Amino acid sequence: MQSMENANKEGHYKFLILTIAVGLLGCYLRFAEFPHATLVSNIILLFGSIIALRAVFKILD
Repeated sequence: MQSMENANKEGHYKFLILTIAVGLLGCYLRFAEFPHATLVSNIILLFGSIIALRAVFKILD
């Protein structure tokens, strides 16, 4: 039952919302008009994806 309590912690889901927001920021920056916008957006998307996977694996743990 301890695993279920760990998975239902509110902090995990707050972290997931934050990572989704970071991913959306990366998507929106792709259409921005400034030098190297695509590079910056790809880096932000990669960072968001990595921390989202980290959050999911913490929930599954």
